[in-house]
This record gives sequence, C-alpha cells and structure tokens, in this order.
Amino acid sequence: MKTFSIWSSVLVIFLFSPLIITVCHGGNVLVFPIEGSHWVNMKILIEALHARGHNITIVRSDKSWYIEEKSPLYSSITVPVEESIDEEFILKMIMQGLDIQRGKISVMNFVSMQIQMFGALTKAHHMVSKIAEAIFKDTMLTKRIQESQYDLVLTDPCWGAGTLLAKYFNLPLVYNVRWLPIGEGHFAIAPSPLSYIPLTGSGFSDMMSFTERIRNVIFYLLMLFHDMYLVRPHYQAVCHQYLGPDVDFHSLMQAADLWLMRVDFVFEFPRPTMPNFVYMGGFQCKPAKPLPQDLEEFVQSSGEHGVIIMSMGTFIGQLPHDIAEEIAAAFAQMPQKIIWRYTGERPKTLGNNTLLIKWMPQNDLLGHPKTRAFVAHGGTNGVQEAIYHGMPVVGIPIFFDQYDNLLRLQSRGGAKILDVLTLNKDIVLQALQEVLNEPSYRMNMQRLSRLHLDQPMKPMDRAMFWIEFAMRHKGAAHLRTESYKMPWYAYHSVDVIVVLLAAVLLILLTAVAIIRCLCCKACRARKIKSD
Repeated sequence: MKTFSIWSSVLVIFLFSPLIITVCHGGNVLVFPIEGSHWVNMKILIEALHARGHNITIVRSDKSWYIEEKSPLYSSITVPVEESIDEEFILKMIMQGLDIQRGKISVMNFVSMQIQMFGALTKAHHMVSKIAEAIFKDTMLTKRIQESQYDLVLTDPCWGAGTLLAKYFNLPLVYNVRWLPIGEGHFAIAPSPLSYIPLTGSGFSDMMSFTERIRNVIFYLLMLFHDMYLVRPHYQAVCHQYLGPDVDFHSLMQAADLWLMRVDFVFEFPRPTMPNFVYMGGFQCKPAKPLPQDLEEFVQSSGEHGVIIMSMGTFIGQLPHDIAEEIAAAFAQMPQKIIWRYTGERPKTLGNNTLLIKWMPQNDLLGHPKTRAFVAHGGTNGVQEAIYHGMPVVGIPIFFDQYDNLLRLQSRGGAKILDVLTLNKDIVLQALQEVLNEPSYRMNMQRLSRLHLDQPMKPMDRAMFWIEFAMRHKGAAHLRTESYKMPWYAYHSVDVIVVLLAAVLLILLTAVAIIRCLCCKACRARKIKSD
C-alpha cells in the first residue's frame, strides 16, 4: 500500500506539474503608482503580488513624498526630476476647493481661482509627463529596464506616464483604475449614454430630469475641452518625441489590456461595460483584526451606546477651525464615545467623550461590534469599507468624487449627506441622531454588505487572477475592443445613417419624379382627346 501511495503521488505531480509551474511562476511587474490615497490602493495590490512570489519594481521620482524608496515588498527606480507633485500642492488645491464651496471667495474672484486650479492641474500633468521624459532620455536606465524583461506594466492611469512606459517598452498594460487624467474610466471605452450615466462631479443619480440631462451634457463637453486642450497636449508631446509622430496618447490610454476597476455594482449605478473591465470593488477590505489595547479599552468604555468614528481620508487631517468647532460641539452632546482622526489644533468645544488620534485602524474599527456609525468625507476606499462592514455613514464631502460616492450610498438608504456650506452643530447632531436611531440606515448598509460579500470569488483573488492572466498570455488583446480606433462618425454610425437617409431620399425623389412624369403624360393625353 505504501508503494502504491508513493507512485500515486508521483503520478499526480507528473500530470499536474505544468499547472503547478504556471501557478507558481514569479513574474516581473513594473509599477508606475500615484501618491496619496492612490498609493494606498496600489500598495495593497503590490503586497498581494509579492505574497504570490512576483518581483515588483516601482518607478518613483526623487521628490516622492509618499512612496518609500526602500521596501521589502519591491525594488525601486528613482527618477531625478526638477519638480514634482508634493503634499503642499495637493493640500492647496483641496483648501481652494473647500473655500469655493463655502462661499468664502467672491464672485469676482471665482473665475480667477478656477483658472488657477485648471492651471495647477495642467502643471501637475506637465510634471508627470516630465518623469516619463526623464526615463526615456536616460539610455542606461532604459537599457536596464529592457534587460529586466518585465511581464507587464501596472499603473494608475490618473496620471498618464505609466501608459507611455508600457508603449515605449512594448509591454502589456494593466490599469488599477477608477480615474483617468480626466474623468471616470468607463467613459474612455465603454458605451456611456449621457441620458442615464452621470458624470463624476455632477451630483446626479442615474435618474436625471430633463434639466439635469442638459447639465450632464454640458459637463461632458467641458470635460472633453479640458482633456483635449489642458491635459492631453503634455503627454502627446512626449509621444511625438519618443514614440513616433503617428502615436496618439488618447488611443494608447484606451488600448490597455485590462482595467481593474475599484468599484462594483453594489456601489456603482448600473451601466454598460466591456469584457476587459474587471470589477474589484472592496479588494482592500478585510475582516476586522483586534484593536491595540489602549484603543480597545476606550471602545469598551462606551458601554451599550457604542462608538462613532470619524475620518476625512488620507489628505484631510484637519478642517477649517470653525467647522471643526461645530463638529466637536455636536460630538460632545452624543452619548456615544467618539474616535476622530484629526491632526489640527484641538477644538475648544471638544467633549470628554471624544478621542483625537493622528492615525486609526479604520477597517478594524468599522468591523468592531461596538461601532455604530462612520462620519466620512466619501472617498472610494472609505465608502467600500463601510459597505463591506455594513456601517451606516454620515457624509461630509469636500471635493471631486466624494459627493457622488456618498450619493450612491444615500440613494440606497445607507447614508446621510451634509452640506459643508451650511454645516453647524445642530445639523451634525440631527444627522447623527437620525442615522443612529432610524434602523433602516443600518439595515440597508447590511443588505449592501451581504450583496457585496455574496460573490463566487473575492475581489482581490479576481484581481490577482487577471494580472497573472495578462502575464501568462502577454496581455489580453482578445478582450480589447478596437472601437477606439474608429472616428466618431463611424462609431456612432453617422456615415451609415447619412447614406441610408440619402438612399431613401433618392428613392422618394425618383418616385416623385416618376409620378409627376406619369401625371404629365396623362394630362397631355386628356388634352389631346378633348381637342
């Protein structure tokens, strides 16, 4: 029996060895990430790839303020640049957006500030394009990258340099994506009827009134203008210089093999999609781990009332002083204990029930049985974690996609959105009491959580499968539509419609001409008879 067992094991290994080799093969992945919360997302993917035996190389600038040069997870290529996006640049844009929302900027200065913000975004893309240009200029570095024989490029396409690298080194391209240099990722290649698909920043749902549809189309035209004249030219200049005069950056961006989308349809409004879109919404979410002892003791001290947690995301560690005072005053009147991630000056109205901390284990707190509600700015990561743990949300959106993210939760009955323009103690207090005391908020979020968790495959496992799929098959060209190469009039069949209308018109004119001719002959015949 022992001999039979040994030979059986050998046979199994022999038969399945090709499969084992395929699964265990360690690939070489070149990653071009983005700073801030985008790096938090990318790092989670990098950790998973590293755990599966893949070799990761990060491309970063020497002025990177978030991405460490040395890590046990990856090696790095540090590119020297004259200037780069830093924390001060991002925070300035956020504060300007907040001032605009709160009406602290006069109408006369509004247009000027909008021009400054567009200028800042244009400058940001210019700086990112310079990183790609610096790589292409360095012949020793490009030779080193080519000799490393990478299997693919993994990038966040919110900045366009990763797309340029993939084309230059002729590598399969995989996106860790929600945003492109301008707008949401679906709009690049998936059919996106503006009648029921709202643009990010519009604040609309998928059920728009006639007026909202008009505004949605106007927003779309402004987005196209911004893309064509303020963003794309920086990357197109690099294309012309290093990739060839006929290479179009927008087409390169659309030609990615796989789009790993950081959303799913528990969160997103239903819409058309494409075969190379892989939905991994909530891939960063995990079951809650035990809290640090001091934090656990504070949570347990809340008794039956439980705790409320508040975080405004990676960038917003502090708020304008008057807003912080109003929020702190509302918290002080709550029977719950409060854990608030806050790095600013301690508000004078802060109550004894509130703990200020500079960092919090957000996922673990959201999954704690004593947590009752989540006060959040509405970033994608926080929203997905709230869905995963079934936690009702009081939202205070500040900029960009945050209102739209919270709107998706509110439309499903799981969140209450507050307007930062009218925020005060009473409004915050009323919203917290409504979310805590009305059972439907928690019930709706728990329903979303059940839907999200009821999948045949975990989002992270799905992402890993498709990344490794692209490694094994040198891309995923069979899933990629070629429609992006079509001119707009062919894509929308305008030329076909014109030809068909012309044919119908020709037939009608011919029929009219024949009828007129017959009528004229009949009239002449009658006239001859009458004569």
